[in-house]
Amino acid sequence: MNQLKKNAQAVLRGNWQNGFTIPCQGLYPFQWNWDSGFIALGWAHIDPEHAKQEIRSLLKGQWSNGFLPHIVFHNPSDSYYPGPEVHGAELSPYSPEIPTSGITQPPVLGFILEYIYKRLDADPSFLDFVASVYDAVYANHEYFYTQRDPQQEGLVYICHNWEAGTDNTPVWDFIWDTFTVPQYDLPRKDTSLIDASHRPTNAEYCYYIHLIELFKTWNYEDARIAAESPFLVQDPLFNSMLIASNNSLIRLGKLLGRSSQVSQLQAWNTKAKQRFNEKLYDSELGGYVYYDLRGERKLSHLSSSSFTPLFAEIPSAAQAAALIAHLDGGRFSGAQHERLLCASFDPTSSLFNSQKYWRGPIWINLNWLIYEGLLNYGAKDTAAQIRTDSIALIEKYGFYEYFECDRIKNETLVTGYGGNNFSWSAALILDLLKSQ
Repeated sequence: MNQLKKNAQAVLRGNWQNGFTIPCQGLYPFQWNWDSGFIALGWAHIDPEHAKQEIRSLLKGQWSNGFLPHIVFHNPSDSYYPGPEVHGAELSPYSPEIPTSGITQPPVLGFILEYIYKRLDADPSFLDFVASVYDAVYANHEYFYTQRDPQQEGLVYICHNWEAGTDNTPVWDFIWDTFTVPQYDLPRKDTSLIDASHRPTNAEYCYYIHLIELFKTWNYEDARIAAESPFLVQDPLFNSMLIASNNSLIRLGKLLGRSSQVSQLQAWNTKAKQRFNEKLYDSELGGYVYYDLRGERKLSHLSSSSFTPLFAEIPSAAQAAALIAHLDGGRFSGAQHERLLCASFDPTSSLFNSQKYWRGPIWINLNWLIYEGLLNYGAKDTAAQIRTDSIALIEKYGFYEYFECDRIKNETLVTGYGGNNFSWSAALILDLLKSQ
């Protein structure tokens, strides 16, 4: 394990860019929002000052309305598409001087701050740092509840599949079926850097770019997006991350004496948790699903996102038991436990693909979230299995972006999938190694 820790540390140091960490060389040359949160947690095990710099660098991209974009383009690079010129975030009157994208990602910073504080044994100097960024993180939450919840029900929407973080989950297929898009020239770089068969298709990318083009015509105005975007979804992963971050900001806010902000966070959370269980839980499937606001329908398919409410302590005991059953001899592990945990999409579905990005492979960040969520509900054995599977994959293949979940296929494979020396895989393995 000592060698694994050293290798993980080397990945983070190799991807450090004098103030922030890229996800991996070539494929992702900028700073990504939720990557950066997980990466900061990894840095806390090596160099807490780097963790602070990571978070400060991300917040340099925050918009004046509290919005936190999914990419901050600190540095020029021609190895990634779409870059800042495609996103056109400067069309918004709220955008900062530094180039950013105009869409966001799951809001993890709130709980990451608390995790780092705990990992540093409640270091008073880190609490001082939390105090220095608390208002900025709170402003991001305020943005979501005031601008992304048109029905004021406590659940916020995402307006682009990249905002979910689960870029090409099969769930989006049912959204793409509701509208048509032009054929765009796509000077993609990713498909020349890694196996194109493992990446989203060009047909899917046309939808991704079309949504950005729509947002640009509306100058990224939230009211226009809420009224007219063909993609408007309440995502269980995104809302779980927001609720979990609310939980953490409440606890940290109490330590910092932020009583008015704590009261508002508590009010948001009370409404959010109740509505989450009312609207996003599918009792027939025994799990949490997506809700298509535009089509006013549930998208009833299970994915790794379905388990993330455990992390935010949303499910009842009965709902948690149903979720855990999917991992322990159910859909996701198989009756004979022939699958490693946890596939990113329901392996029993005809839409499942164990090699294709978020349509089936294992991702270490989701495994970390599910692991921590299982511990919240006392499911220590299932949590231990996820931890064991995650470490075994990294030990065999290295710090890849995502991994095969089929045990038989893993007997003959010699490599993981996607980018190698991937930062959040390294960062979160460091945390998993520390957890026992």
